[in-house]
This record gives sequence, structure tokens and C-alpha cells, in this order.
Amino acid sequence: MHWRPLRDPGVGSGQLALRSAHIELGREGLFNLIKASPASLKYEPGLIMAEGDFVIVHGRSSSIGLPRNWIAADIVRIADGVLAEHWDVLQDEAARAESKSGLPMFGDTFTG
Repeated sequence: MHWRPLRDPGVGSGQLALRSAHIELGREGLFNLIKASPASLKYEPGLIMAEGDFVIVHGRSSSIGLPRNWIAADIVRIADGVLAEHWDVLQDEAARAESKSGLPMFGDTFTG
């Protein structure tokens, strides 16, 4: 897998590049997201894959204060043993009646 060097402000100084529409740039943005999450938040990791400096985690976030759970593919790059960059792909979890394949988006069973 190939990646190009980051050109984001502050990245060279250890700034965490969060490439997500709902998280502010930097480690402080990540901490703010966690602090703002409801205490009821539950995260279930599923499939985890790694290659080189990249890790992808498929997971479900539930009890997030929204009508539906989120199914996510979080992609992170690790540099020198530290989280350096993050992307995510988020979808509302589909109910059985909405699943054209008849299969759940996460795990072996539908929720709710």
C-alpha cells in the first residue's frame, strides 16, 4: 500500500490529521468527540485488518443519541507507534426490512 506525505498544517509537528466531517483537526478534536459522546455509547469492533502502517476496523457504535446505530470502517495510519491519521466511512445501520441482501451490515443478526 502506498501513501503520500501529508501537507496539512501542523502535521509535521505531530498534529493528528482527522479526515472526518464530524471531528475537529488534531488530538484535541478527537478528545472533544469522546468527551461529547453519551455515557451510554457502546462500540463493538468487528473485522480488523492491517497492512504496513495502516489499520482498518469495521465496527458498530450504538446508544449514540441518534435514531440509528452507526456502522463504520475506521482507517488509521500509525507513525512511530502513534496515531497519525484517521479516516472514517459511516452509515446508519439498516433494519432487516431495508436490507436488499437480507444480511445484516454488522455481525450475524439484525438489531432492534
